[in-house]
Amino acid sequence: MRLDKMLGIKYPFIQGGMANIATGEFAAAVSNAGGLGLIGAGGMNTEMLRENIRKCKTLTDKPFGVNLMLMNPDAPQMAEMIVEEGVKIVTTGAGNPAQFMPLWKEHGLMVIPVVSSSILAKRMEQCGADAVVAEGTESGGHVGEMTTMALVPKVVDSVSIPVIAAGGIADGRQLLAAFALGAVGVQLGTCLLASTECPIHPAYKEAVLKAKDNDTVVTGRIAGTPVRIIKNTMAREYVKQEKAGADKMELEKFTLGSLRRAVFEGDVKTGSLMAGQVVGQIDEIKPVAEIFKSMYEGYDKLRKQLADAE
Repeated sequence: MRLDKMLGIKYPFIQGGMANIATGEFAAAVSNAGGLGLIGAGGMNTEMLRENIRKCKTLTDKPFGVNLMLMNPDAPQMAEMIVEEGVKIVTTGAGNPAQFMPLWKEHGLMVIPVVSSSILAKRMEQCGADAVVAEGTESGGHVGEMTTMALVPKVVDSVSIPVIAAGGIADGRQLLAAFALGAVGVQLGTCLLASTECPIHPAYKEAVLKAKDNDTVVTGRIAGTPVRIIKNTMAREYVKQEKAGADKMELEKFTLGSLRRAVFEGDVKTGSLMAGQVVGQIDEIKPVAEIFKSMYEGYDKLRKQLADAE
């Protein structure tokens, strides 16, 4: 069953739970446009998340969910509060949600962990996940090693639950490829940074529009904390120091508060401008509804062309 049918939404699209970006207002805008909006708990405490959930409810009557970063020290309280607030869909990252599964399943929540390997996908299936997001290294923010093209079919072959593709998806061609790899839908992040509704600083959006296809870099590969961002002064210095053998404490000074500086202050020099490799495909700001419509129509047109060519 395709993702749109599974979730009762118009398009087979999930919005990534981007920390400090995926607010209740933005999630509502995505849901109203026909995708599944997610409120990103990263960067929030329990009460902030509760406020954003309640805000989202006032702005949409469509399905929406919460992305819970399990490394968040408030994760146990958030897991309970999500149930209290009647949220029905949760995606998870940075850990194993097994400890929360009994509570969530008792209340009928759909749980969709984000994974970067087939081994992790199998572990998530065993602990009761309803589906998984297989996220390739092309994506923005925290990344694994495998590309989407290699990861998605391996995960599809390894589990019996639905698989959602993420990483390197910004138009209809990539959506069609995701379906061909066996995914039931896709998770989108970078292409939504350039939406009218996205709450990032205008300077951050401008950096996304200006970026070319090779303008992202992964910091933290050596240190074991890989994050893909747009190249800037901070990124170049980080990589330089990392290669020179700087320890984690020394490197921490480059990234401390850097995402918030980018999102809220528009610091494009020392801020962390998280974005995936598809950033080079993005050259204009459009409403989320237009982004979704264009992507789906592009997919449908190409699908028919390929069928006619057989």
